[in-house]
Amino acid sequence: MKNIIILFSLLICLTSCQNSNEHKTPWVSIFDGETLNGWTQKGGKAKYEVRDGAIVGIDVRDTPNSFLTTDKMYEDFILELDFKADSSMNTGVQIRSNSFPYYKKGVVHGYQVEIDPSPRSWSGGIYDEQRRGWLNPLNNNPKAQKAFKQNDWNHFRIEAIGDTVKTWVNNIPASYLIDDKTASGFIGLQVHRIIGEKKEGTEIIWKNIKILTKNLSKYSRKSNLEPINTKNRLTINEEKSGWKMLWDGKTTTGWKGAKLDVFPEKGWKINDGELIVLSSGGAESAAGGDIVTEELYGDFQLKVDFKLTPGANSGIKYYVDTTINKGSGSSIGLEYQILDDAIHPDAKLGSHEGSRTVCSLYDLIQANPKKPIKKIGEWNSAHIISKDNHVEHWLNGMKVLEYNRGSEAFLKLVKESKYAKWSGFGLLEKGQILLQDHGDRVAFKNIKIKSY
Repeated sequence: MKNIIILFSLLICLTSCQNSNEHKTPWVSIFDGETLNGWTQKGGKAKYEVRDGAIVGIDVRDTPNSFLTTDKMYEDFILELDFKADSSMNTGVQIRSNSFPYYKKGVVHGYQVEIDPSPRSWSGGIYDEQRRGWLNPLNNNPKAQKAFKQNDWNHFRIEAIGDTVKTWVNNIPASYLIDDKTASGFIGLQVHRIIGEKKEGTEIIWKNIKILTKNLSKYSRKSNLEPINTKNRLTINEEKSGWKMLWDGKTTTGWKGAKLDVFPEKGWKINDGELIVLSSGGAESAAGGDIVTEELYGDFQLKVDFKLTPGANSGIKYYVDTTINKGSGSSIGLEYQILDDAIHPDAKLGSHEGSRTVCSLYDLIQANPKKPIKKIGEWNSAHIISKDNHVEHWLNGMKVLEYNRGSEAFLKLVKESKYAKWSGFGLLEKGQILLQDHGDRVAFKNIKIKSY
């Protein structure tokens, strides 16, 4: 009996200590409990109101997804909140999300911590709204699936620190994601659009919304889940729709030197999931030289993340024929230019004004000057689409130029450019993909391709 009393006393002490520590945690409320001050609605026209110290979202028909978003932007943080959702409602909490005029006309996009009362029960999973779809579903986490309480109050804990996002549902670990797509953005409360014949007026309620932004290592919790790392891997949607990794993130498999039968022994290195061309003083192909895919590609979509260093120059070429210009210089092909426009002199050169600036079709067509290029040292996402001779260059979700291979306008541009001396330039049915060594340090990752 004495041992039972001692054990009971210890449990009371432990609970008391935990409550005391929680009370000392310097939480900051981002909802005052009375007004929507500090919040702005984006997207659809669902109704948001304050009721009994909580934010209530009410869905309405014939409107897209709606988001009540913080006016303040957040980078690293720990967020906790309580929510109660109707069993028929799909919704979520946006984190590190954004709305840019250039991206799908301002649509809200970014990480969403799912609220899913459906039989699937993926509450606490991580979905990439209006971008890549599911990143961390809960199909392999039955404990988290069972943690959600139908028609009752539930609790989220969300940690976004560096490239890691961890979630808990009612203190049960739900997601553990490593992904560096977006480092900052607003927090948003979603009311999903009405699908099918579902009645309108369904409600989702949030309260006790609080955040930490300082000394996060002190308050961060460990998770017993295995992390899902998206670097150099296909997302669920990409895998389903036929994408393939063009670089495995670890080896040189599938690549070789443009002038070699093997991968260059110098000038390139693989480090922490990055394929890096090293600096050699800015001379084109002075060290390892360009690298190309071993396979040829016709119609395709290509995605490549790239990171520049100050003053750097490089490029992504496609429809490359390595037999042309074999004696010297870089191999010939259509080029998605990679450049530090602010410093490198090439930005002011070219057969046509601006045609050597970043994302341009090198020496032929200037990319939209309003392109959303990120700061030097940050990752950018290039996307090239070529189908039925129609080609598009995209940067960070914005289309920055398009053209038609073989058209009169294209042939005229070629005739007026440095490429005029190569007969049939840019007209190959199939060619290699090339990453350029221009003597400057540039890093690549997440290199993916979809062939048609």
